[in-house]
Amino acid sequence: MVDESLLMQRMSGRKLSGLIAATYTPMKQNGDLNLDVVPDMVEKLLSDGVSGLYVCGSTGEGMSLTTQERKSVAAAYVSATAGRVPVIVQVGHNSLRDAHDLASHAQQIGADAISATCPSYFKVSSSESLTHCMRDLASAAPETPFYYYHIPMLTGSSIDMVDFLTRADKAVPTLVGLKYTDTKLFEFQRCLELSNRKFDVVWGCDEMLLGATATGARAAIGSTYNLAASIYRQMTLALASGQLETARQWQSKSIEMICTIGRYPFHPAMKAILTMQGLDVGPCRLPLESLTQSQTDSLRESLKAIGFFEWSGDLPAPSDA
Repeated sequence: MVDESLLMQRMSGRKLSGLIAATYTPMKQNGDLNLDVVPDMVEKLLSDGVSGLYVCGSTGEGMSLTTQERKSVAAAYVSATAGRVPVIVQVGHNSLRDAHDLASHAQQIGADAISATCPSYFKVSSSESLTHCMRDLASAAPETPFYYYHIPMLTGSSIDMVDFLTRADKAVPTLVGLKYTDTKLFEFQRCLELSNRKFDVVWGCDEMLLGATATGARAAIGSTYNLAASIYRQMTLALASGQLETARQWQSKSIEMICTIGRYPFHPAMKAILTMQGLDVGPCRLPLESLTQSQTDSLRESLKAIGFFEWSGDLPAPSDA
């Protein structure tokens, strides 16, 4: 049985805040894990000012890793972070039994929270079914806060999140909120305001962070915080000080960066940029294809053209060609 009073005491006052980087999983050229890079990755992110790490999500290719590999990646990030910022481990799986195993492991290694997508091969079609799935999964980590990962573009399950939160509130004792990766600001706002702002709803679309912040977001989880956290920190600082036009300009730079990267296979391009910034995280794993040398050179020139390396505070490395 879950001691709900103890659990709520543990979770009280621990809402996420700031920029939380959805971390990449370093790999060798043959596709094996390269966990020796994780400490350097963590130090880079902390020096860039991120306030948390989200491990083995879409960005981290969690769905392309074996269950044992996911445990190894999670343990490496928790160890390297050493409690300095929260680490959230994504444990969703098409097999709820594997998800159960991953959730239990995340609690054992001291993860600050777990998060999970729903099973996506057989689609979850109702909030009732989603609640049953998440209750089963989260029960494996009864002392660890749980965030549902809402990303309908990839899961194919467009469940109304207000309905889900209402149903799951009592059914999933460890539920504290959502990672909301969709573009419906109106639904995001409804989730934020539900039950007197009970739930910690974290924004997940980097190119719309300004709108989400104006709507009430206190924290955001994203891929591009790995590369250019300074853009978003400048944006939020400007907004907080009432400089709306300046905040818009910083968000515009983010959009331009994301559109430029989006002309290439996105996550392989992101890994290539991290290498340009001096952190070799290797290639992506199939089915994601790595960039060719020609694509990498073109990407570098495109980023130079928009001033990315000045925005992000880094100078481009010499061409590998």
